[in-house]
Amino acid sequence: MTQTFSSTGSDRFVGSARSRVDGPAKVTGLARYAGEFTGPDLLHGTVVSGTIARGRITGIDTEAAEAVPGVIKVLTHENRPRTAWLDYNYQDAVAPPGSPFRALYDDKIHYSGQPVALVVAEDFETARHAAALVRVSYAAETPATDLTAVGDLAYDPPKKRSGIKPPPKPWGDADAVFDTSAVKLRETYRIATEHHNPMEPHASTVIVEGEGRYTVYDKVQGVSNSHAYLASVFGLDKDKVRVMNPYLGGGFGSGLRPQYQLFLAMLAARDLDRSVRVVLTRDQMWSFTHRPETLQTVSLGADADGTLQALRHDALAPTSRFEDYQEVVVNWSAVLYRCDNVALTYKLAQLDVFTPGDMRAPGAVTGVFAIETAMDELAHATGLDPIELRLKNYSERDATAEDKPFGSKALKSCFTQGAERFGWSRRNPEPRSMREGRELVGWGMATGVWESMMQQTSAHAILTADGKLEVGNSTGDIGTGTYTILTQIAADSLGLTMEAVTTKLGDTDLPEAPVAGGSWTAASSGTAVMKACRDVGEQLFKLARQMDDSPLANVDFERVAFAEGRIAVADDPARGVALVDVMRAAGVEKLEATASAAPDKDFNATYEAYTHSAIFAEVKVDEELGQVRVTRIVSAIAAGKVLNPKTARSQILGGVVMGIGSALEEESMMDTRLGRFMNHNLSEYHVPVNADIHDIEVIFVDEEDKANPLGVKGLGEIGIVGTAAAIANAVHHATGKRIRDLPITIDKILA
Repeated sequence: MTQTFSSTGSDRFVGSARSRVDGPAKVTGLARYAGEFTGPDLLHGTVVSGTIARGRITGIDTEAAEAVPGVIKVLTHENRPRTAWLDYNYQDAVAPPGSPFRALYDDKIHYSGQPVALVVAEDFETARHAAALVRVSYAAETPATDLTAVGDLAYDPPKKRSGIKPPPKPWGDADAVFDTSAVKLRETYRIATEHHNPMEPHASTVIVEGEGRYTVYDKVQGVSNSHAYLASVFGLDKDKVRVMNPYLGGGFGSGLRPQYQLFLAMLAARDLDRSVRVVLTRDQMWSFTHRPETLQTVSLGADADGTLQALRHDALAPTSRFEDYQEVVVNWSAVLYRCDNVALTYKLAQLDVFTPGDMRAPGAVTGVFAIETAMDELAHATGLDPIELRLKNYSERDATAEDKPFGSKALKSCFTQGAERFGWSRRNPEPRSMREGRELVGWGMATGVWESMMQQTSAHAILTADGKLEVGNSTGDIGTGTYTILTQIAADSLGLTMEAVTTKLGDTDLPEAPVAGGSWTAASSGTAVMKACRDVGEQLFKLARQMDDSPLANVDFERVAFAEGRIAVADDPARGVALVDVMRAAGVEKLEATASAAPDKDFNATYEAYTHSAIFAEVKVDEELGQVRVTRIVSAIAAGKVLNPKTARSQILGGVVMGIGSALEEESMMDTRLGRFMNHNLSEYHVPVNADIHDIEVIFVDEEDKANPLGVKGLGEIGIVGTAAAIANAVHHATGKRIRDLPITIDKILA
């Protein structure tokens, strides 16, 4: 069982609202991103994107491009250098089963927008102009890009993706019990393809350092992943490649895997022996990973009083022809609700598209939308309040994981506190019963859930004689406030001010950490930093005991505390000594430690850990125009210990805003005849803007958890999960129309 470390200090900073320590650098422009670093003789690469979705290249005419002054080379599959990347066996750290896409490998076209050439020039403008002069001819084949048309070819992926729980085997007899249930509901739900669209486009800058050494700045959520990719693909010694990404301008999962611009930048740099930068255009941001469109059927059989008797959740999702991308879609239904007869299935169908990828709360956004909309439909059919129905079928154990109990679950408190703050008791349950002027008013709610995870992680701590502390590892701050919370943890661990602590991240020269995603960074890196600081603290304590006339000579380490730059007896603060005095007396310039943290096997063998939420939404719908406005959201979150309420609230706000986008706006529209996303720009791919966002209130419900020493659960994902369902349920309450196809657009309201 995990136990928190005995206190060697007080929580002066952990648990308090603190502004981001990296905030000044970001708002003043001092923060530099992957496409902003430079080097001597830097070249610029522009990608030429393919225009068909399936077929092969029959010819590439680069003569006009190569004739442009300043163009150095045009790389294609015909003249690319032969490198170690031809090995089919390599997979990056978060890759699904299969063979990762390899740019410029041969003449085969796998999907629309595939890179077919790289123009390298002395400056960006020249490279972009020359790229427009490259002429490519194709032998096109008819692509398969319509998920509904290939359902008969769906299959259960034979090899499961690492870290992804496949649907459990069915229990009971869901189909037979459904047929005899007093109340039966079976509906199909769809969520459209979505693209991540972070503000910072994907970019890679490769600096040639000489003697076979490279410094690489990559738009990625885990520099260790890009580092391993480059070393493996190009056959490089790992100690000759350094990958850095100190700042990330949004990722949402699109930066979990190395994308093709990294390969192209390194390919050109090695071939030309010059530094190269490749930045993708906004249009090209639609040419790789995305949240997959998913079709789901939910069947609920219940008694007249709403007690679930049968639950079936089936999902069909697309993947590419070269990888079997998988996410957890259907399992959430049985995690949330108790039922004796359950069947869950998840199948894939191959399309001529790039491999889908993880997008904020992958699988949960999709699957929870379906089950939480279905539960609202069941509540309406049985005449129960939506919260009452959920409480009636409330689960205290995870039926998908050997029926293990939850380590903590304060979801009932989320329901109670969220409903009270929202004013849920004033809701008239009858659809179309509430209005303000020409607008119909709807109130809806839903549950959110996400895994609370921790990964193997290392971190270092270095205390110098001037009382300054440096901590860090290779994980990234993807906008979640990681710099800040690690600074808070480190400062409290050794009793320093936050100003005395410097946190370094996003550098493969630092101790290794996993990619920043999955809401595991706070638990993983936070614990590793705390342990490294504790190790430094123990070194300090030993030195302090050796001082002449030491006030700590006969004191055990567990009895001391670190506060205000001193180490002292916890119950007698006068018996202590300043940290700088300890190091001066010992003649030590610095103390350092590297520590590792890992999931607690005993805890995981006994319990399951999840973050939970209850989301309440108010919408107002113009009865004549069909326009939907989300006017209020209350999101009540149970996430263990909150390290920083300010940055934590920011994460939930961001998740809710993305949930609003998923519910009402975001959709990558595929022309299945061409196999191409047609709205591949931010003027036609709609995302929420300031005018779309009104009142969002975040409540953090008290919850104690022992899944990790910090007692924290991740917050990056949970804010978006369930939000779209709450909005869809509110739209039904307002209009009486049940829309099961996201996004909910005006045409669907008026149909």
